[in-house]
Amino acid sequence: MNVHEYQAKEILKAHGVHVPRGEVASTPDEAEAITRDLRCPMYVVKAQVHAGGRGKGGGIKLAQTPEEVRKHAEAILGMQLVTHQTGPEGKRVRKVLIAEANEIEKELYLGMVVDRASSRITMMVSKEGGVDIEEVAANRPERILKETINPEIGFPPFQARRLAYGLNIPKELIAKATVLMIALYDTFTDCDCSLAEINPLAITKTNGGQDIVALDAKLSFDDNALWRHENVEAMR
Repeated sequence: MNVHEYQAKEILKAHGVHVPRGEVASTPDEAEAITRDLRCPMYVVKAQVHAGGRGKGGGIKLAQTPEEVRKHAEAILGMQLVTHQTGPEGKRVRKVLIAEANEIEKELYLGMVVDRASSRITMMVSKEGGVDIEEVAANRPERILKETINPEIGFPPFQARRLAYGLNIPKELIAKATVLMIALYDTFTDCDCSLAEINPLAITKTNGGQDIVALDAKLSFDDNALWRHENVEAMR
């Protein structure tokens, strides 16, 4: 079972992953109203469909004012969004996520899967965030770093730090990156996920320096375990 980005971020936030502030809207009126709560210099309007490549298909737009947010929501809601993952028929957009936009300094990739070969959960990272990880895996596999997790001990901080250093994350953000990775692992195991992706995981510029934020999120769940997660199944 898959969920939309806004739902995945709700779950990740509940487990301690740092995500941007935002709310979902089904109408242009709702989209404009959300900006009154967010009150930020820049907004992003994101189509909520089960597909990657939304930006290239016109499903992600930046806005500086509530009026611009409304205009973009009017254009995106109801559109048949076509991306490389939807096929030529596309997917109908019924909801948009209105979120605070961040000033991005660097985009990274962070993901977790169940490695069938080792029968263990594996965390993967790459400096090449914001692009299709499948393309990186096929053409530049050496740019993907992996840590296989021993189920008897879980995901210890030293493995997270090793990945963070491999990504050349600034020294002052290593602790935050470690906490975020452990929180993603906790989400994966607590919710019986089959896939978890944060792409991009962004290093952002803030008034006080830098931060590390999950700008996009994708979660897939093991259908056989949904009976243990009524809150997740209710998101279907």
